[in-house]
Amino acid sequence: MARAERRTFRSDFRRFFVKGLAVLLPTVLTLWILVKAYEFIDVGIAQPINGGIRYVINKSTPHVEILKETFEPSDAAVQRETERRREADRSKTAQNEARSYLRSQRILEWWNERWYMNFIGLFVAVLSVYFAGRLLGGLLGRSLYSKIERLLTTIPVVKQVYPYVKQVVDFILSDEKPIKFNRVVLVQYPRKGIWSIGLVTGTPMKSVQNEMDPNAREPGITVFIPSSPTPFTGYTISVTLDEVVEIPISIDEALRFTITGGVLVPDRETITTALGSDDSPPSNSLSK
Repeated sequence: MARAERRTFRSDFRRFFVKGLAVLLPTVLTLWILVKAYEFIDVGIAQPINGGIRYVINKSTPHVEILKETFEPSDAAVQRETERRREADRSKTAQNEARSYLRSQRILEWWNERWYMNFIGLFVAVLSVYFAGRLLGGLLGRSLYSKIERLLTTIPVVKQVYPYVKQVVDFILSDEKPIKFNRVVLVQYPRKGIWSIGLVTGTPMKSVQNEMDPNAREPGITVFIPSSPTPFTGYTISVTLDEVVEIPISIDEALRFTITGGVLVPDRETITTALGSDDSPPSNSLSK
């Protein structure tokens, strides 16, 4: 009888640490991604909009009575700020510059006392993105956007980066995806005996079909085989119908399986008993 493995504090610590990491890491990573996404939106989009709003308020204050009553500094405060600036840089400072500075500080103080004001920039950003989508969805907007894209693809460095970034964003967000996956299949790739998950994208090019089987009653299919852990990259192959096997999982399940390197398996596809002698994949081929 095999002797039981000796348990030590070190082995127990490592085992429970890994178990705790497995439990906590998905939540922590999810929160980290959400926080970073919020920081990006807040710092990169909302705060500049809020700053622009405060700037407009600052410049409008001398001309709007209700704003003047709230934000306009007193003459004494302006005089003190002017003297302070003159002493600091030993140069003449116009009073209107000191007044504008004090006004902006009062606006900022008033703004920060009302935490909900910071959401104005976020709200405006969301509305701006929405209306940009509505605008670009029209005929005139699409035409203008196409011209801007053509201009971007002529700028050095930008033209090497922009097309690939656009492909990834379109892949994730666009309703009209450049690649439309129909179903999930298995195909022996990159050699016989190795079964890879692929996503059917359509039919082959005419020249490819002619090389495969020009007299076939039905055309073959084009299959995109995503790579792990980044399914945005992969290989595109063209095969005949009798070379693929359709499997009953969704596109999302196939992508999760690929991204995690086979760790996340759909519950109904999890093997709970030992395979028999016939361990080949299911035989529900696409060929008729």
